[in-house]
Amino acid sequence: MSLRILKIAIGSELDVVGARQRAREIAVLCGFAMQDQVRIATSVSEFVRNVFNYAHGGRVEFSIEESAGVQSLQIRIEDQGPGIADLELVLSGRYQSTTGMGLGILGARRLMDLCDIRSAPGSGTQIVLQKRFPGDAPRMTARMVGDMCAHLTAHTPDSMLGEVQQQNQELLGTLDELKARQEELLQLTRELEENNRAVKVLYAELDEKAEHLRRSDQAKSRFLSNMSHEFRTPLSSIRALAKLLLARSDGELSDEQEKQVRYILQGTVALNEMVDDLLDLAKIEAGKVDVRAERFLVADMFSTLRGLLRPLLGSSAVALTFHEPHAGLALLSDQGKLSQILRNFISNAIKYTEQGEIAVRAALVPGKGMMRISVTDTGLGIAAADHAFIFEEFSQVEHRLQTRVKGTGLGLPLCRKLADLLGGSVGVDSAPGAGSVFWVSVPLNYAAQGGDAPAPPHSHSPD
Repeated sequence: MSLRILKIAIGSELDVVGARQRAREIAVLCGFAMQDQVRIATSVSEFVRNVFNYAHGGRVEFSIEESAGVQSLQIRIEDQGPGIADLELVLSGRYQSTTGMGLGILGARRLMDLCDIRSAPGSGTQIVLQKRFPGDAPRMTARMVGDMCAHLTAHTPDSMLGEVQQQNQELLGTLDELKARQEELLQLTRELEENNRAVKVLYAELDEKAEHLRRSDQAKSRFLSNMSHEFRTPLSSIRALAKLLLARSDGELSDEQEKQVRYILQGTVALNEMVDDLLDLAKIEAGKVDVRAERFLVADMFSTLRGLLRPLLGSSAVALTFHEPHAGLALLSDQGKLSQILRNFISNAIKYTEQGEIAVRAALVPGKGMMRISVTDTGLGIAAADHAFIFEEFSQVEHRLQTRVKGTGLGLPLCRKLADLLGGSVGVDSAPGAGSVFWVSVPLNYAAQGGDAPAPPHSHSPD
């Protein structure tokens, strides 16, 4: 729906002033706020002045347009002048002119909700401006527009002096608004400066805390390393003496004595394992562990582990099964560190599985360039809430075998750190009463920091 309000011919400087005055009057009658009245009048004035200066004449038409239930004030400005030769350049903001042409057009466009300019050399210029009615403005009807036209006809525009006075008032209002905005900006600047000072203080405190934590971590690593070294010698001596006693090198032992010596030997072995784990953790945290990558067959690693770990099975109720990988399945990684991870997984499975099977499998991860080796048991299982907890140092889950099976809570954290060194990760899938699957995922081709290791010559997917 379109409701025509007024048409003005532009032929003189007074017509330019009159168009601005009429634009402001119509904006007032349509219910626009003061700021929008000034925006509409200023935008119309800028475009009409260009029409007068460069085309030496034209016309302005005011109307009310409605689309999708929303009314807008539309101003159409047309001329039959030479057109704007560099319109696209002007609208992009990159046009340079000694007269300042183009800057006013850009500013006037920003004041309106819609500004459509069409021009070509020798074909004149057509400009369509639109400003949507504010939400609290009355809905304009044909009768209301008729009354508006009658009012505009009955009231002729003020003189040039009146327009200058009106513009001065608008300028003063704008200056007051700019001053208020400037004061708000100054207040925001002061608040930002205060926040920046607080952030700097916070960063300084964080740096201090980080340095303190770094020194504490270094001290812990040195303590663990020194303690481990100091413990190894006496533990080795105790273990050797216990073995001599059990071998009856100094004479026969009674049954009770043999039992007590075996307790001593078992405790010494457990302590020695804990010292080894502590020493490995200290070395990793100190960055003193090197990865010695070499090509090896997964089947060979499984064969070695089978021979080392089968003697640990204390009961025929538990079977340890290594599922044979494909004959050509190979890795380029540190076999010793990967074997250490698997030994920990399998040892834990043996400790916490009373009957059933412990199965070790290797499989490629499709499309990832990774291999996943898993250790599946039919043991007690672990609640989902404890899956992350068990990979923290000195953390253990309480269970009914706790009195019979002792642990330090260092094996799984060590596995996690070793997997990180190899560029992989560890994890667990488990539920109480359903057993556990501990897995380690490592790259087929270990890539050292700062460069890539050479790729293994060949490997096959399992069938």
